[in-house]
Amino acid sequence: MKNLYIMGTAGSGKTALAVGLALKLVEQGYRVAYFKPVGHTTGFREQHDEDARLMQEVLDLKHPLEMIVPFIAGPSYLSGCRQGDVLERVLFCYRQVSAGADVVLIGGAAFPHIMGCWGLDAATLARKLEATVLFTIRIENDFSLDRAIFFNRYLAQQGIQVLGNIFNNVPRPLLAKTEGIYKAILNEQGYRTLGIIPQCPELSSPTVMEFYETLGGEILAGEENMNRLVEDVIIGAMTIESALGYLRRAPNKAVITGGDRADLALAALETNTSVVILTGGLYPDIKVIARAAEKNVPLILVHYDTFTTIEKLAEVSRHIRPRDRKRITLAKENVEKYCDFTAILQVVGD
Repeated sequence: MKNLYIMGTAGSGKTALAVGLALKLVEQGYRVAYFKPVGHTTGFREQHDEDARLMQEVLDLKHPLEMIVPFIAGPSYLSGCRQGDVLERVLFCYRQVSAGADVVLIGGAAFPHIMGCWGLDAATLARKLEATVLFTIRIENDFSLDRAIFFNRYLAQQGIQVLGNIFNNVPRPLLAKTEGIYKAILNEQGYRTLGIIPQCPELSSPTVMEFYETLGGEILAGEENMNRLVEDVIIGAMTIESALGYLRRAPNKAVITGGDRADLALAALETNTSVVILTGGLYPDIKVIARAAEKNVPLILVHYDTFTTIEKLAEVSRHIRPRDRKRITLAKENVEKYCDFTAILQVVGD
């Protein structure tokens, strides 16, 4: 049996890669299991890790979610419970989940260092589970490559085998630089690149519903279009004259403005807008609600101020849902088209 630990930072596409790899491995005749030692919940209503729920359905896993994901960690996990025999719990659940499998895909937490205080950081777990690491890289700028090299170097120093790196969700303007410069630098450092996957809005952009799950609030209009993608965010804290240019240039956007800014909300509704989020708990002019309903654009009223709303949006990330066949298929196609699956298969088949 082989353990493949998919590790990376938040937003690097670990889940989409796991889905694609799982489907490809099953297609090759392997019995595949999924295990995520440390998970997290998303939004104010969720009680389970969404990745585990997705993989449970994709792979038709019979084990309960509590065994597939032994621990759910929030930013204040040290206050929630005692350490106890946490590692023993992880190992016990892993043995149950992995029984009968040829390959176990191990999902990494949002960041590799999470739960390091309890020895549940990704590097320690990879060593304990004798897993080979596949590292996903989210490229935003040159510092992103520095971070990837830092992690690769650290894993090597810990005696953990790194199968290779996959640049995932690469923005189109950075594709040529990733291929010509970033990949070459990784290779010079002795680290292999196994794929460069371009950014795909259908996979990387969150939906209006995922914004709502994070922010909460009251849906005033457009409830039937909560599945729209959000590709950009514009803060409406400017004059209407200054805002118009931004509103017209940005497609599929979320516009965040105060509930008392009817002028900005109405202007946003006349452009390609996925959702208007009104802050401060200020109920808007009835004309705004009527126009949003007419245009079928979701209108959400939240009780946070604008600054807090923007801060909370950092928690929003795209999740593939179990019934989302289109995105599940896209994840598999990305592995087929952009990754060196043969190299991965050689390690799995050894």
